[in-house]
Amino acid sequence: MSISVTSEIIAGVLILIGTLFSFLSAIGLIRLPDVYTRSHAASKSSTIGVLFTLIGTLIFFLIHEGVFSIRLLLVIFFVFLTAPVSAHLICRSAYRSNVPLSDTSVKDELKEVLEVDK
Repeated sequence: MSISVTSEIIAGVLILIGTLFSFLSAIGLIRLPDVYTRSHAASKSSTIGVLFTLIGTLIFFLIHEGVFSIRLLLVIFFVFLTAPVSAHLICRSAYRSNVPLSDTSVKDELKEVLEVDK
């Protein structure tokens, strides 16, 4: 096997893994019960899915066509920068707006701290 075929296989496998993670993220958004767990599914697994897909694309274009794309690196950087921050801010605003947790067996330790501060 030549280097070109090997790189295409590696890129294809990475893109497939990224697709699977993105699909799992979509299932998590549909199946999980509340905004807090949905935010977790949206930020963690979709970020990993985008990472694998873009790295696979970067490898393909780098080895197969000889093009190094700084745009792909910037997209990877900004996805890793914005996805966790936005998920955190969504969960924080939901918590401060008193959006209830889905499971009542979860102990809300932050609520006790916020009540002491008042």
